[in-house]
Amino acid sequence: MKKKLLGLTLDELKAICLEEGLPAFTAKQICQWLYRKRAVSFSAMTNLSLKARELLESKYEIGAVPFSRFARSKDGTKKYLFDIGEKGEGFPGNFIEAVMIPDEDRKTLCVSSQAGCRMGCRFCMTGRQGFHGNLEAARILSQFFCIEEAEELTNAVFMGMGEPLDNLDNVLRAIEVLTADWGCGWSPKRITLSSIGINRLVGSNAQGKKSPLERFLDECKAHLAISLHNPFHPERLQIMPSEAAFPIEETLKIIRRYDFTGQRRVSFEYIMFKGLNDTPRHARALASMLKGLECRVNLIRFHDIGDTEFLPSPMMTITAFQEILQKAGITATLRASRGQDIEAACGMLSGKESGFVKE
Repeated sequence: MKKKLLGLTLDELKAICLEEGLPAFTAKQICQWLYRKRAVSFSAMTNLSLKARELLESKYEIGAVPFSRFARSKDGTKKYLFDIGEKGEGFPGNFIEAVMIPDEDRKTLCVSSQAGCRMGCRFCMTGRQGFHGNLEAARILSQFFCIEEAEELTNAVFMGMGEPLDNLDNVLRAIEVLTADWGCGWSPKRITLSSIGINRLVGSNAQGKKSPLERFLDECKAHLAISLHNPFHPERLQIMPSEAAFPIEETLKIIRRYDFTGQRRVSFEYIMFKGLNDTPRHARALASMLKGLECRVNLIRFHDIGDTEFLPSPMMTITAFQEILQKAGITATLRASRGQDIEAACGMLSGKESGFVKE
C-alpha cells in the first residue's frame, strides 16, 4: 500500500525526500502543492523534476478522498458525503459527512473526526450509530480540500461526526497543517473544537499522563467548545453516558486552570429539551457552575432526529432561560438552526447515503 502524503508535516516530507535521494527543498515545494495549491496528482506539481514526480508516483499517493455526493439546504447550507469504505482499511461501507455553512462573508466547515462515535449521546444521530473508526489526518483534511468551497472557507468547527478528543493525534495533526506557515497558514482563532470533555485517560498505562483535554489545551491554540447540556450529574448521565467516565465537574476543573481572557475562547453548548433541562432550576445551576469563568453559553433548540422521546423547548422557555443566565452575568446566545431540512443541523449527521445527489 502506498503511503499518503496529505497530512504529513514539512519535517516528515523532508525525511522522505532525503530517503529518496531528492533535494531537501523539494519538501517545501510538495507542501505548497499539497496545502496551498491543493494538488490532487503528482503530475500537477510542475516545478518538481520529472524524475521526482515519477518516483513519488511509484511509491506514494496524495491521499485526498473526494466527496461522492452532496445535499443543499434552502438556507444555503451544503452537506457533503465522503465514502471512506476503502477495502481493508477498517471502514467497510461507511460514510462520513461534512457541512459547509455560509453566513454573509463567512463560510464555516463543520468537519468530522470519526466514523460514528463512542460517546453514545442519546440525542445525537452519530452517537446512536456507534463507533466505526478514527479518521486519519488525510481523511480529515480531505473534507477541507475536496469540497467545492475549499478556497472560500474562512472558519472550521470540529463539530461533525465523532468526538475529536477521542482521535486527538489525528485531529492535532490536521490542525497543525491548517495553521502552520508551511501549511495553510490559518490563524488558530479560525478553528473551534467541540468535545464532551475527555478529562482523563482510561487504561492501565494512563497513570501520570495528561488527559486529551489537557493535551489539546497545551498543544493547540484553537478555541474550545464543551457540550454540556445539563448541569446536574444524574440528569446529564441519563442523556450523555460519557458523564460516568468524564464528569462535567472534572472537565471544568481542568478548564479553570487555563486562561481564556485573551484571544482563545471557551464556550459551552447547551441543547434545550422540553421539560428535561430547560427549567429555571437548570438555568440557575448552570450559572452557578460557570460563575467566574470567562465564557459563552450557546443555547441550541433541539432538532428532532426521530424515534426519540425528546422534544424541543418552546422559544419562550429558551428566552426565559437565556435571561436568567444573562442576569447572572453569563453571556448567552441563541444559535440559529442551519440545514435542518437536509439533516445537517447539530446532532443530525448520520453518514447515510439517502438524501444526497450525486457529484
